[in-house]
Amino acid sequence: MTAPTQGTGVLPRALLWDMDGTLIDTEPYWIGAERALMARFGVEWTEADGAQLVGMALTDAAVILQAAGADLPTTEITAELTGAVGEGLARRIPWQPGARELLDAVRAAGIPCALVTMSYAALAARMVEAVGPGVFDVVVTGEDVVNGKPHPEPYLRAAELMGVPIEDCVAFEDSPPGISSALASGARTVAVRALLPIPARDSLSRVPSLEGVDLDVITRVVGGEVVDLMEGRD
Repeated sequence: MTAPTQGTGVLPRALLWDMDGTLIDTEPYWIGAERALMARFGVEWTEADGAQLVGMALTDAAVILQAAGADLPTTEITAELTGAVGEGLARRIPWQPGARELLDAVRAAGIPCALVTMSYAALAARMVEAVGPGVFDVVVTGEDVVNGKPHPEPYLRAAELMGVPIEDCVAFEDSPPGISSALASGARTVAVRALLPIPARDSLSRVPSLEGVDLDVITRVVGGEVVDLMEGRD
């Protein structure tokens, strides 16, 4: 697979996209589902409690919920949360600012894309359907890996399925576990500010939203530049 070009810059051979928080603003759905579940056991679940689960593998999140008082098996917790979030997505896909426009630009430029999410296949399917055919060449979900984010397996698996070396990919992430996963995989990584602050890290590009990202920014990242558009916002 040959890397496309943009002007004098080389575009990545593949883009790897996180879903929740990066492309769509589902965190309120997840936190609302967690709050409803914990309320059944008399536990108050706050925004801060929910924030600690952002980007985490569902099975790992279920273990934390159990420790906080959810007296249910892991499979029941994940099924209940996934069902509640799925109902929210059926009502409305809450796109993050600039996400649809950037996906359209990337598709027009011929850059292959993978969706790399710790959500399960049923939720990822709603996202794929909403964005339309031909955008995502590969989908890796939490059910497809043994080790979820922050382990690098999800991103390495996506690159393998696309037949592209991970170092030739650019990953977009928003959460601490997801950012750690992408960086550890060897992908050039762009962190998008969503629910949580993004501390500066070596080799990590940062943007306040996808509205500020275009093909020029992507080519700069591919060229080895650490692009930081946060301007002291975190």
